[in-house]
Amino acid sequence: MRVTINGEERRFDRPLTVDQMLGEMGLDSRKVAVERNLELVPKSQYGAVTVEDSDRFEIVHFIGGGAPSAAADADLLTVAGRTFHSRLLVGTGKYKDLEQTARAIEASGAEIVTVAVRRVNITDPSQPMLVDYVDPKKYTYLPNTAGCFTAEDALRTLRLAREAGGWDLVKLEVLGDQKTLYPNMIETLSAAEVLIKEGFQVMVYCSDDPIMAKRLEEIGCAAIMPLAAPIGSGLGVQSPVNIRLIKEQAKVPVLVDAGVGTASDAAIAMELGCDGVLMNTAIAGARDPILMARAMKAAVEAGRLAYLAGRMPRKLYADPSSPLAGLI
Repeated sequence: MRVTINGEERRFDRPLTVDQMLGEMGLDSRKVAVERNLELVPKSQYGAVTVEDSDRFEIVHFIGGGAPSAAADADLLTVAGRTFHSRLLVGTGKYKDLEQTARAIEASGAEIVTVAVRRVNITDPSQPMLVDYVDPKKYTYLPNTAGCFTAEDALRTLRLAREAGGWDLVKLEVLGDQKTLYPNMIETLSAAEVLIKEGFQVMVYCSDDPIMAKRLEEIGCAAIMPLAAPIGSGLGVQSPVNIRLIKEQAKVPVLVDAGVGTASDAAIAMELGCDGVLMNTAIAGARDPILMARAMKAAVEAGRLAYLAGRMPRKLYADPSSPLAGLI
């Protein structure tokens, strides 16, 4: 028996009701509506209406409303072959509790969230975990190596992360010292080379050195993430020229990571041409993290649009916007 479902031909080897057909396709009959040969099939009749050869079905469900934006769909962030609508990545630390963490992430519109790898509380295993509040099926978890000061520690951490959740898209950071939390680029490069050989897709936190950034790309890193300023400092983009140079020479995504303090900092990073911004403290440390998450979402979107639009030229002298000819 051949039928057409949503424009595609399907074959079934036995007589079926509409309810049985939906079941074979793995669809929940409670969540869909069915039209058979241009006539609506009431849900109450799914078990009684039989599927016949050459029937044509339309099966629909609800999605988010509103007309799709062609511009938004065309301007996607692609990292290691995965596409995302949001160019804002957020961390999950420093919030007052996991409920606030979840609310802030939702308000930010982020699709990628960084997660630290820490030991399970075996004394009290009933303690809530991040996955209880931030669904890894909804968000892309990005395990990171926060707190690692050697390549060896970073490798151990990410190998455990892959074993725990099957994640191979990871964020590598190897820190140099406790005071500045600047990246140790020698250890970072060493760890990145090993991880890439082991099949990891590495997004790498690095200094704003264009030469080192290019080297990380050459060995196979999936994204380059130069700091804007020291982690948690909130100083904003300190070396815009270097960030722009890194972006101009890169063939992989460049995302500013660390040092963003407020919405204007995020917009500046995006106006430089960066493909995204990662932040944690700027949101979690705000007086109202939920409101700041919304502000950061808007700032990243505005900065991206401004970059794509191309700013007006800078001029030393005034240039009137209204014509001077014909003045009274």
